[in-house]
Formats: sequence, C-alpha cells, structure tokens
Amino acid sequence: MNNALLVIDVQESFRRRENWAAVSNPEIVERVNELVDHARAQGDLVVWVLHSEPGTGTVFDPALGHVHLMDGLVPADGEPVITKTSHNAFTTTNLQQLLTQHGIRELVVSGIRTEQCCETTTRVAADLGYDVTFVTDATATHPIEHRDAPAGRSLDEILADPRTLSTDEVIARTEYALAGRFARVTTVKELTGS
Repeated sequence: MNNALLVIDVQESFRRRENWAAVSNPEIVERVNELVDHARAQGDLVVWVLHSEPGTGTVFDPALGHVHLMDGLVPADGEPVITKTSHNAFTTTNLQQLLTQHGIRELVVSGIRTEQCCETTTRVAADLGYDVTFVTDATATHPIEHRDAPAGRSLDEILADPRTLSTDEVIARTEYALAGRFARVTTVKELTGS
C-alpha cells in the first residue's frame, strides 16, 4: 500500500450554510463514494478529515453537532478519521506521521472546498514530497464574493454581483494553479476507469 485517498471536510457543517444552495457539486457524496470504493478495491488507505473550529459558535463548532461526515459516507473499520483546525490537513493533525507509518507516497485528494482546504492540502502535500492527484469532480465549492463586497449579503445578492467568482471560475482557477505544479488534475472517471 503506497497510496491513500484523502476525503477532506465532506461534512454536515457545509449543508448548514445558506450558500449550500449554490454548491458546485451537490452529488459530492456519490463522487467521493466512487473514489472510496475504488481505493478500497485497490487496497489503498482511506483517510477521512473533518474541519473543526471549537468555541466559535459557527457550523464548524463541534458543540453544535454538525462536525460529522455527510450522510452516506461511512468509514470502514481501521480507516482513520482525523480532525483539523487549519485549512490544510497536515498542520494541526498527525496526518504526515500516519501516512509515513503506512508507507504512503501517493495521495488522491477529494472534498470540500475545492480552492480552500483541498487545494491547500494539495500544495502542502506536494511540498512534503507526495505525488498528488487532485480529483476535481470529487470536490465541491461555492461562489466567492469580491474582497470589497459588503458583509452580510444574502446568497441572491452575492450571486447577482458581477464581481462574484462563479463556482466554474473557482474550479478552473484551481485546476490551472495545481496542474503541472502541485498535482495531476483528473476526474473520477479517468481515475477509476468507470
């Protein structure tokens, strides 16, 4: 076993936010499960990562009960579930130690958000010497407001603003930034052959 699938932040917290209505990939659970099935069939390690922000009162505060995998995602016996408090999955966890213990050299990245936790984890992994495959259609993201946009706007106002980056633009930017530099960018179908 030299490969591991990272499933990053595919958790209920995101479904509790208003912007879930504009998510790029509402079938994220199905896409991730395709990767999980493939990884398990190959004998690869599957690592489940959750994001937590204790004491914040947000949907990422574990005290509110939303920091758990989305329905339909079930770790198998022995598959690690780790919790991070930073954007990337390495800095605040024992992920690198876990991967080293299992002799992992190649990573497949999936999860939420494409340009945030998934991309950041990919960049750090590449810097640490891992061979990384980024599975774009097994990630999900949301439209991103312009940095000068007023706070507290509704989702409709955000989507109507021509300065807002669409999910397609966010995904394309991420693919351009990662491909050939930090990762091989692919799709579920290309990776699994199904």
